Amino acid sequence: MQLGYNEIMIVSKYFEDINDFINLEMGVKRFQGNMERFHFNPIPLNQYSRKLFPNIETFHIYNEEDKIFKEGRIFKYVIWYDVSYSKYLEEKEEMNEYKNIEYTKYDRKKYGNTIPIEVNSLGINCFYECTSLQTINIPTSVIEIGDWCFYKCSSLISINIPSSITSFGHQGKEKNDMKNMKRNNKEVRK
Repeated sequence: MQLGYNEIMIVSKYFEDINDFINLEMGVKRFQGNMERFHFNPIPLNQYSRKLFPNIETFHIYNEEDKIFKEGRIFKYVIWYDVSYSKYLEEKEEMNEYKNIEYTKYDRKKYGNTIPIEVNSLGINCFYECTSLQTINIPTSVIEIGDWCFYKCSSLISINIPSSITSFGHQGKEKNDMKNMKRNNKEVRK
């Protein structure tokens, strides 16, 4: 079996370095122009590598330090690094897509104890010392709970943890913290 243009494009979107793209095009003549077929940047770009992807319409920003390009036909930005819920709301009108939205302690104090469905993670100390919190339902959009998130929540008696959670940070051991937990709709008592 021989790889065609579509298959090599799928494979190359997992490359981690611009040199891999260059080596592919220089090493296999029939794959010349592979970078020109991309309508998004599969890797962070700099001034040099941006010229090799001329047809980008959706620009992916992987790290806060990444160079952001606004020229050409770019009409959408996809942000992959962690962004607070507050920042997400501030920039929501710009029609950017945010992949990792964190609910921080600041967000919780400003917007309340109900976790918005756009959120993917609960930050460190998010509900720390929230003594009024009695029960909480974590939406299935959340995949990560930061360290000390529910520490010293002395009134917390029930928490529903969805199966989507892949990382549950250290929470400490307070006598009254999380007396009842539900995971995958099964109640767990502490």
